[in-house]
Amino acid sequence: MKIEQFEDKGLAHFSYAILSECAREIVLIDPARNPQPYYDYAQAHDARIVAIIETHPHADFVSSHLEIAQATGAVIRVSRLLGADYPHQAFDEGDTFSVGKLRFLALNTPGHSPDSISIVLEREEHDVAVFTGDTLFIGDVGRPDLREKAGNMTAKREELARQLYHSLRDKLLPLADAVLVYPAHGAGSLCGKALSGANSSTIGAERIGNPMLRPMSEAAFIAELLADQPFIPKYFAHDVALNKAGAPPYAPAVQQVPRLAAGVALQPGVLLVDARPEAAFKQGHAPGALNIQQGGKFETWLGSVVGPGEPFYLLAADAATLEDLIQKTAKIGYEPLIKGALVGATVTEATLSALNVEQFRQHPQAYTILDIRNPVEHRDEPLFAGSLNIPLPELRERAHEIPAGRPVVVHCAGGYRSAAGSSIVAAVLPGTEVFDLGEAVKSFQLAAH
Repeated sequence: MKIEQFEDKGLAHFSYAILSECAREIVLIDPARNPQPYYDYAQAHDARIVAIIETHPHADFVSSHLEIAQATGAVIRVSRLLGADYPHQAFDEGDTFSVGKLRFLALNTPGHSPDSISIVLEREEHDVAVFTGDTLFIGDVGRPDLREKAGNMTAKREELARQLYHSLRDKLLPLADAVLVYPAHGAGSLCGKALSGANSSTIGAERIGNPMLRPMSEAAFIAELLADQPFIPKYFAHDVALNKAGAPPYAPAVQQVPRLAAGVALQPGVLLVDARPEAAFKQGHAPGALNIQQGGKFETWLGSVVGPGEPFYLLAADAATLEDLIQKTAKIGYEPLIKGALVGATVTEATLSALNVEQFRQHPQAYTILDIRNPVEHRDEPLFAGSLNIPLPELRERAHEIPAGRPVVVHCAGGYRSAAGSSIVAAVLPGTEVFDLGEAVKSFQLAAH
């Protein structure tokens, strides 16, 4: 038996291939949008993919379960509660199937979503591992506020939090301490709020070290879980629906994105996502362009700022970067929204001036200071007295709240988000001086501490 973990760092996503060496057969759990790594793994081990298990319809990435099933003949197993629109076999509490000497057992573990399952892997009648999806993470548990308006089944966050309390304590904690824990996400995922950087654990280690598994009442657990959850990106509900239906094949979807010639005229009124480095963007860009840079979880921020019904152009500094960005866009199912992809700025008449940081340091009261960090960051790590907090995912809709009459200085925690935020404010408030504090914010953080 071999358990292979695949990691997508951009989305902090873990997927798994479980190989039965005697049967030369593979079971996949929660595969990513691009199926090729799983095909390569199967070929390298002279094995067949015979089953794909989805722990739930994911909100933060698009799965390739349907594409792989169509290509290999593998059976998709999901909870009947998911209401899947594709051919599948129901896999719910107590259901099992075997591959060689390996046995897979389903546990219904609602809480992150009403249709979540966890999968216990048994070998020779011993529990070896549990694949917990978004129910139990390393050092944290899944958030319960993503399915109030999305999916086949919806539920209020308080009810899901209550269900999660019992799923963890009644279904997962009774497993033996030595059972390995393999979650669907690691640190950086927005499916929880305090995930560890580790990629696996054991039930025993989580029992001791996971703060959400310490002895507490149901009411205390619910209150703690619901407090300070991160924002919900705009694309999450879209991906739940797409995964319930089954996404189209990845490679053709990527190839169908129109690649435009350099210098081509773009349709007026269509958003331009300019992914060039912020320095190049500030020197010249198309009016109204949105600067979401390639690094720093591009796909998450794209799906947080741009809604799932909004077409856009995608611009990059070079061809290799452009292809990478198209693939990242496809991971969240946004590739049909790309009206055209191109290299190099077609129009560079708009600019953003550099901030005189020392002048700002001496006279902060002369500026409107806009903090686009999350509310918890703004509350727990205050940097500027009297700053206005509008989180980046809400900024396009709420920029009108920024008072007129003074230059605006936009900041985040490190400079990545503020590049996007300053481009939004400059587009929404023409005639207002807009500055990006950028990485200089770190000097103010040091001063604050």
